[in-house]
Amino acid sequence: MKKLNWGIVGAGRIAHQFAADMATVANSELYAVAARDETRAQAFAEQYQADVAYGDYQQLFNDENVDAVYIATPHNLHFEQAKAAMLAGKSVLCEKPITVSQQESEALFQIAKEQQVYLIEGMWTYFLPAIKQAQQWVEEGKIGKLLHVKADFGYPQVYSPDAREFDVDLAGGCVFEMGIYPIAIAQLFSSLSPDSIYATASFAPNGVEDDVSFIINYPDMTATLGTSFKCKLQNWAYIIGDKGYIAIPDFWRASQCYLYELDTQVDSFNDQRITIGFDYEINAVSDDILSGRLTSDIVTPNSSNTFQQLINQVKTYIK
Repeated sequence: MKKLNWGIVGAGRIAHQFAADMATVANSELYAVAARDETRAQAFAEQYQADVAYGDYQQLFNDENVDAVYIATPHNLHFEQAKAAMLAGKSVLCEKPITVSQQESEALFQIAKEQQVYLIEGMWTYFLPAIKQAQQWVEEGKIGKLLHVKADFGYPQVYSPDAREFDVDLAGGCVFEMGIYPIAIAQLFSSLSPDSIYATASFAPNGVEDDVSFIINYPDMTATLGTSFKCKLQNWAYIIGDKGYIAIPDFWRASQCYLYELDTQVDSFNDQRITIGFDYEINAVSDDILSGRLTSDIVTPNSSNTFQQLINQVKTYIK
């Protein structure tokens, strides 16, 4: 089997998780890693048996042996790094949020089209088997007519204006950091544009939002969503119809889901995986690229542009 040679940009927590799961994927191989600190990059490469370590991102982009690049740096760096990688002829999987504005997102997909390279936002949740099972139950009419999606994602974060999560200059705030997950799960179950958005928020001392509750009214259903740096939320998603509902524990990294008719559980699913779950995304994206496709059918350019539109609407509402 032909393997795709990956380069990873960034050596933080998510990059480590991504690299660990890549080792289980048959059509992918970690070839290179780049970080601002070359010593850190070398340690990362040694840990995950990558061939090359760079202390400069552009060197990785220019490496002719790199087929695809995974970008796992702070949000505000995504646009320039993804652009540079694509201009160097590389396919790109960019961690979510792909950018910090709809204009940037649209510009990136236009560059990908012009360069004829693959570009996808790393909404790994969409690739998880439990999420696909939930979609199948909805499509089969198991819960009847879809009426509500309820989802939240929050973990307490110790406030520091210099921490990446709160840093104004790094697009800090809980909506970009965590809120994109509830927004994405709601959008997954409605392909329609929202009619209206209502939101309420509290703010950290430096002005970034640290707790947000919001309602998105779609023509076909209502999404009640939340995100927080102040507390751990339940972090479940509920997909609710007029005949039943689906409960998805820890939906952003879902490994299981449950189907209910009123109060009775009638079906369940557990993928019993031993990985974190990035391997499903890695395998699908690598297969797309090896097959010559330029976009994903799962996380489409329109999906990413819509995420940015909704995030902007929420952040505008709470200002």
